[in-house]
Amino acid sequence: METVTLTIKKAPTLYLEAEATTPDALAGKSLDQIRALPVYMGNEEFTLGEFFEIAGAPGATAADTRVVVKGDVSRVKYLGMKMSAGELVIESNADMYVGAWMTGGTITAKGNVDSFAGTGMKGGELTIMGNAGNYIGSAYRGDWRGMQGGRIRVKGNVGSDTGYFMNGGEIVIEGNADVHVGTHAEGGKIVIKGNAKSRLGGQMVEGTIVLLGTVDVMMPGFKYVRDEEIEVDGEKMTLSLYVGDLGERHRKRKGEPIYGKLYLRPVKAGEDAAAREARLARAREAKKARFAPPEGSASA
Repeated sequence: METVTLTIKKAPTLYLEAEATTPDALAGKSLDQIRALPVYMGNEEFTLGEFFEIAGAPGATAADTRVVVKGDVSRVKYLGMKMSAGELVIESNADMYVGAWMTGGTITAKGNVDSFAGTGMKGGELTIMGNAGNYIGSAYRGDWRGMQGGRIRVKGNVGSDTGYFMNGGEIVIEGNADVHVGTHAEGGKIVIKGNAKSRLGGQMVEGTIVLLGTVDVMMPGFKYVRDEEIEVDGEKMTLSLYVGDLGERHRKRKGEPIYGKLYLRPVKAGEDAAAREARLARAREAKKARFAPPEGSASA
C-alpha cells in the first residue's frame, strides 16, 4: 500500500471543507494534481496545496492508498467522507463529518472528533481513539436513513443522539453516552460499556442496545422479558433483556410483533422480576400523570 502524507501548514480562518482527502480522491494522481484538488472555506474555493504540505505517492486505486493527515485539523471538515476503500489515519483532533457516508476502508482518528462522524455510514471501519461529539452514526438532518452498515468504535465518550435513525451496522462506545441513544432506531447494534443518561432507546422500533454501566432514567416504554446469555464485543455475558419502545408501531413476523432489544446488567440481589416490573410501571404512571389535564378542566 502506497502512502500520501498531508501536513497542514496554514490554519483556516473559518472551517475548511476538505472532501478531497480520501484514498478515492487521491488514487492514481500525481502530487501536482493532488495539490490542485479543490477545498472550500465559506463560499470560496481554494486548493488542497494552499493548506497542506503533500508528500509521498498514492496507489493506483483507492484500495492501494493510505492517507495520513498530520497537524491540527480541528477546523477541517469531511475527512474521509464517502470513502470506499483504502486507509485514512488522522493524527490529531478533527472537525465534523469524519467518515460520513463511507462505504468501505478503514479510518483511525487518534484524537477527538466533532459531531456527525459516521453519518449515513454503509460499510468500513471507523475508530475514534478519543471522544466523539453528537449524532455519531446517525441520520443527516431531516433524513431518516442513519447508519446502515460498517462498524464504529469510540474509545472515549460520545455526545447526544448516537445512532439516531440507525438502520444497521454496529457502534461500540467504550466510555459514557449522553442522552438519546438509538432514538427511532430500526436496526443495528449499539454497545455502551460505560454509563448512559436518559432516553435510552426512545421511540426505538428494532435493533439492539447493550448497556454495561448504569442509566440515569429508564424509559417507561420498555418491558422486562428475561435474562439471557449474549455475546458483547467478543465476550459472553448474561444480561437482562427488555423490549420496546412499546409506544411505537412494530412490524410483525409470523403474527408476533418485533421489538427493539435493550440489554442491561441484571438487577441486584433481592430485587426480583416482579419488583423490577413494578418499578417500571410506576415510571409509566408518573409519565402519564405529568401529561394529564388538571382535575375539573373541560375538554375542548
